[in-house]
Amino acid sequence: MANVATIPAEGQILVNIENMSMLKDIKKAISLIKGVGKITVPRRRKLYSAYELSLRDLDEGRVISTTVWMI
Repeated sequence: MANVATIPAEGQILVNIENMSMLKDIKKAISLIKGVGKITVPRRRKLYSAYELSLRDLDEGRVISTTVWMI
């Protein structure tokens, strides 16, 4: 009996880019490769500081009461 290897119909490659200013050129170069269907770049999530998160909590009503300490 012969061994038959199946080739997946689709695959993904993850590329880490150190210099984001080169992103446009790298996307263009990858799109020129035969067989490349679609190139997507995930958007970066903004990282919030603790202060910014607390302001969002205030704006969205997730604070029950506040206490101001006066020394």
